[in-house]
Amino acid sequence: MAEERVVFELSKEYLDLVVQAIEQQDEAFIKESMEGVNSADISELLEEVEAESAKYVLDVLHNEVGADILEDLEEDTRLDFLKEHEPIEIARYIEEMESDEAVDAINDLPVKTREEVIAAIKDPETASHVNELMRYDEDCAGGLMAKEMIVANINWTIKQTIEEIRRQVESVEKIYSVYVVDNNQKLMGKVSVKKIILSGDKVKVQNIYDEDIIHVETYMADEEVAEIMQKYDLDAVPVVNLQGKLVGRITIDDIVDVITEQAEEDMQLMSGISSDVEEDDSIWAISKARLPWLFIGMLGSTLGALTMGIFEGQLEKYVTLVFFIPMLMATGGNVGIQSSTLIVQSLASRTVFEESLIKRLLKMFSTALVTGLVLAIIAMAIVVIWKGMDQSEFGLVVATAIVAVTLLASFMGTVTPLILDKLNINPAIASGPFITTTNDILGIIVYLAIANLLLP
Repeated sequence: MAEERVVFELSKEYLDLVVQAIEQQDEAFIKESMEGVNSADISELLEEVEAESAKYVLDVLHNEVGADILEDLEEDTRLDFLKEHEPIEIARYIEEMESDEAVDAINDLPVKTREEVIAAIKDPETASHVNELMRYDEDCAGGLMAKEMIVANINWTIKQTIEEIRRQVESVEKIYSVYVVDNNQKLMGKVSVKKIILSGDKVKVQNIYDEDIIHVETYMADEEVAEIMQKYDLDAVPVVNLQGKLVGRITIDDIVDVITEQAEEDMQLMSGISSDVEEDDSIWAISKARLPWLFIGMLGSTLGALTMGIFEGQLEKYVTLVFFIPMLMATGGNVGIQSSTLIVQSLASRTVFEESLIKRLLKMFSTALVTGLVLAIIAMAIVVIWKGMDQSEFGLVVATAIVAVTLLASFMGTVTPLILDKLNINPAIASGPFITTTNDILGIIVYLAIANLLLP
């Protein structure tokens, strides 16, 4: 009876079989079970094994598959894996990658190792591309772009262009556009593959290309590039240097990575984590990232307690006031976070500039007033039902404070991110503990001040 073929599956059982195959040096099992499997799935599986074991799997598979797997791995994991390889082994994978992915893969290696890898690359053009891209910071257009692209000279005929496309396409994984340049490599525009196919052999590119092309400069920040590609719904965008010469292209998959990283950073800032950490980081690294805002929260609570101390005599006389402090603090914090989150989203998409500041503040005030009045009615009902009609004066205090706190928290939540953005500080920090702590203190002050005015 023939042995049943094991099929790749992202499961604990299959992972155990892979680990066993690695220990037994069972190349046949690894090749057979991983044949035709998406590299992203294999990468996810290899995240769970030791670097030395992962190296064995990569050695067994084809270099092209191994390169795809390395591209999909998390940066820290990939660095650990590459440290198990000799420079000449890494170079074989680099030759199978597009230049931007190659630079990402080796950028964090020690300088000496990095130089040895580049020296071991057999294709001079690939080595040249990698060397050039290493000059750019990773958070600008130059650091995002790949050198591989399809380029046509404006003076070529269609026959020449097709021949050149056939030659160039070997190093390009996906064709989004054919970029048109002059004799000095200055970007002139683009031409679609469809137009090239439909045109006669003797027609020149200059007669069919489109001059209207959106491009970015090498020094442009990655977030700006992402905004442009989102705004104009681009799959790829050409990159030019200060002289207007075409030097590379950025594709949508690179921008998705930028957007994802920015979203993760904003999410961590909004939840009060001060640096980029992940669940599998060390205990100290995670604690260090959490402590700053937690410490600020403690200071805020201390200030709140000191504020309450100012009104200690009144609180002793009207103990009922204490019962509703959590309601006020929760309302202020939640309203502030809601308002700031909407502003942060608008800043990210730049739609915040479509309305004037006055118009936005008026809209904020109107929304907060309606919200506050509805919440005030609910709060008044809660006090009356709980404490009875004879305690309705407390209901009036709570209801009035709810309206005031909602207006104040909405104002803080709207204005604070805008101010931080003007100061070139990530406005996402306004949406977490910063707003919550500030509104807690202000909410207590407003509540007790109103109580001092309305109660005898």
